[in-house]
Amino acid sequence: MTDNILQYESKIWATADLLRGCGIKESEWPSYMMPFFALIMIESRLLRLFEEEIKIAGGEKAFEAMREDDRLALLLDKKQGYNKYLFEQKKSLVEICANDKTFEIDFDAYLKGFDEETKDLLGVEPGDEGEKFLNIKNYISILKNKKVLLGYVKKWSEIDLKPYSNSDITTLEEHIKRRWADMSAETAGEQYTPDDVIALMADIIASKIEPKETLLKIYDPACGGGNLLFGVEDRIKESFPNRYTQTFGQELNDALFALAKIESRFREDSKIEAGNTLTDDKFYNDEFDVSIANPPFGVDWKGFQTDIRNDKTGRYKYFPSVGDGQLLFTQHLISKMAHDGVAVIVHNGSTLFSGDAGSNESNIRKWMLDADIVEAVIQLPTDEFFNTGIYTYLWVLNKNKKPHQKGRVMLLNASEKFKPLRKNKGSKRKEVDAGSRLDIVTTLGKFEDNDYARVFDKEYFYFNKQAILLTNVDEQGKFLPDSIKLSPIKLENGQREARLRLL
Repeated sequence: MTDNILQYESKIWATADLLRGCGIKESEWPSYMMPFFALIMIESRLLRLFEEEIKIAGGEKAFEAMREDDRLALLLDKKQGYNKYLFEQKKSLVEICANDKTFEIDFDAYLKGFDEETKDLLGVEPGDEGEKFLNIKNYISILKNKKVLLGYVKKWSEIDLKPYSNSDITTLEEHIKRRWADMSAETAGEQYTPDDVIALMADIIASKIEPKETLLKIYDPACGGGNLLFGVEDRIKESFPNRYTQTFGQELNDALFALAKIESRFREDSKIEAGNTLTDDKFYNDEFDVSIANPPFGVDWKGFQTDIRNDKTGRYKYFPSVGDGQLLFTQHLISKMAHDGVAVIVHNGSTLFSGDAGSNESNIRKWMLDADIVEAVIQLPTDEFFNTGIYTYLWVLNKNKKPHQKGRVMLLNASEKFKPLRKNKGSKRKEVDAGSRLDIVTTLGKFEDNDYARVFDKEYFYFNKQAILLTNVDEQGKFLPDSIKLSPIKLENGQREARLRLL
């Protein structure tokens, strides 16, 4: 029913008409839409859970005949949340919005009827620290002052997700998150991972997983709203239906954490934590079979560099420039890989090229090569992400390389492996289609040179910095013609230096 549920995408965006009409800026729309989308997502799943428990009990009369504490225990045992008002009053958002005279009283009771964790995630009762996760109370107050609260909630109540499966709802959620990401990087994630990139990452990982019935632990240290983490899990389970999976994620952004946490409650075994992975690893005792990440590009870590430099876990071998934390995430990710783990991480070009020989960035790359953990670097097409047109790269890391891969690294230029979109999605104009994904995974598996991929011994990537002092005369004292001089860099003492990278 995936295609059917996407009919609601336009209805969800129609809710923004009221926001536009009362002067709320477009860049702020995601902040207003997130908590209400979460609200209807939670309600639909709780209503479905309620109906399932009634069937198990033998019908509504049999369910009602049970002691109230027993009914509550059945629902709470599912660990998917609870809403006392919804279950006892049997009034959903649709019924609440039907009576404008009692709307505000009923809506307030409805929100307060949720279990404590749900109220915390939605931000129903902000604490002393002010804004809380999805911060719905704040947006309700603003919409109420603008006289549009009832109309806004009513629009959301008309979106009926109850007939759809968790997977269907997740599909709709990913479409909505993508548009939020394109609209406002500040509120909805700096690099939302497109479905086709998620599919490619999942296909690469699946090609390295053995079809055995053992637990597979999947981890994303910068999970955002969960689209990459849960997307990879879903695709792996499609390929390995008998493989039991657990997902683990951590996210710093309050609103995105709340969305991922809410999603996790409707999955079989998932743990999502809030906080800064680089300073406070919530899974410090865990190692993972599969690690994936699309960490922020070019975001500095100056504000918490003291904590990082004083980190006692040993996960950071070197500290890159404070202007870009991508290589911190890479080192962290490697520290979380199981002894035979695999990881795929999205980077821009800075992790490949930043830093001179002897710099910390270069030393990090050398450490990764020395450990023989880099299997491949894949260049993706430009215009692949929604809010940037730059080249991006997949680093494929593997602690269990096959014998013919040991001591070697593949560079794979997939910049032409795409199909143009019929309709652009923000900056995204291309997608890595299914045929291209298969071609890339096959090439990676063969690990042989072809017309767009080459395999190198890892030593190929080592280089030294040589300082060459230049004069204007040769060994015989004759002046050199300008045409064969190296381009010098003027130093303070008048000497000149040229830097060569020796491969």
